[in-house]
Amino acid sequence: MQAATTSPTTRPGQPSLSVVVPAYNEAEVIHEFQRRLSLVMAGIGLPWEVVYVDDGSSDGTAELLAAMQASHPQIAVVALSRNFGKEAALTAGLDHACGSDAVIVIDADLQDPPEVIPDLVAAWREGGIDVAYAQRRSRAGETWLKKATASAFYRLMQRLGGPVRLPPDTGDFRLMSRRAVDALLQLRERHRFMKGLFAWVGFPSRAVLYDRAPRAAGTTKWNYRRLWALSLEGITSFTTLPLKVATWLGLATATGALVYGGWVVAKALLYGDPVPGYPSLMTVVLLLGGVQLITLGVIGEYLGRIFNETKGRPLYVVGRHLPSSPYRSLPAE
Repeated sequence: MQAATTSPTTRPGQPSLSVVVPAYNEAEVIHEFQRRLSLVMAGIGLPWEVVYVDDGSSDGTAELLAAMQASHPQIAVVALSRNFGKEAALTAGLDHACGSDAVIVIDADLQDPPEVIPDLVAAWREGGIDVAYAQRRSRAGETWLKKATASAFYRLMQRLGGPVRLPPDTGDFRLMSRRAVDALLQLRERHRFMKGLFAWVGFPSRAVLYDRAPRAAGTTKWNYRRLWALSLEGITSFTTLPLKVATWLGLATATGALVYGGWVVAKALLYGDPVPGYPSLMTVVLLLGGVQLITLGVIGEYLGRIFNETKGRPLYVVGRHLPSSPYRSLPAE
C-alpha cells in the first residue's frame, strides 16, 4: 500500500496523521514530550494532531493538558472520568483519533523517543505495509530482572499464542494505517491486551529498530504486580492452553495416584503393612489438593473473564473531550 499525503475521504480540517498518547500522572514530563513531538511532527510535512488521553491522573496532568490544548491547535484531550487502565485509555485515544491516513501510538514518558516517529512514517510511506512497529534494540534504564522477565514473556507468548505471534521486544509504540485502526476498533472485548490485539488484526507489518531511553522524569506505573496481571491478561486472552495444561496435569496426577495406590495395595497383600505411612499419605493428599486448587484457579481466571464480558459495560467513560483544530498554524517550540 503506497501511503499518500492526502486521502480521498479526507474532510476539510481533518488531519492526515494522529498521535495517540495515553497519560497517567505524567505532569513532570508532558511539556517536554509535547515540545519534542511538535518539532518531530513539523518536519514530517503532513497535517497532524495529537490525542492525549488522561487516565484519571491525580497530579494535575489533566489541568496541564487543558492549558496546553488552549494554545496548541493540534492538541486534543480526552479526559476519562477515572483511572480505567492503560489498555482502556489507549482504546479511548484510538476511538477519538481523526487521522485519515495513519495513527501513531506512543507513551508520554519519553522512553519511546518521538524522534523515532519519522522512521515509522518512512517505513509506511515505502508502501506494502499497514503497520510499522518499533522494536527495541536496547532497553536503557531497566533492571536486569525487568529485561529478563520481559524477554521470557515475549518468548512464552510466541509459543502459546496459536495463530497470534507477538513480535519480540515490541511494545505499543507503532504506526498503523487507517484501515488497520478501523479493524482494531471492531474488537470491543473488556479484557484488553493491546499488544495481542495489534497482532490479531494482522495486515502486513515491518519492524523499525530503536534504542529505548530511560524515563525522562517520574517513576514507572508498572510494578511487578501490574506486570503479572498484564501477563495473565495476555495469556488468557489469546489461548486456552492453560486449561489444556490443567487437564493434562490432572490426568497425570490421577494416573500417578492410581499407580501409587496399586503399589500400596500390592505391598500390603504381599508383605503386610503393620505401620500406616502418615508422611506418604500427607504427601499424596497435599499433592492432589494443590493440583485441584491450581486447576480451579485457572478455570476461575477464564470464568471471571466470561462474567465481565457478559455485563456489557463500556470500556471507559469520558469526563471531558477537547477536540483539536489541526489546520491552524502551530509554531515550533
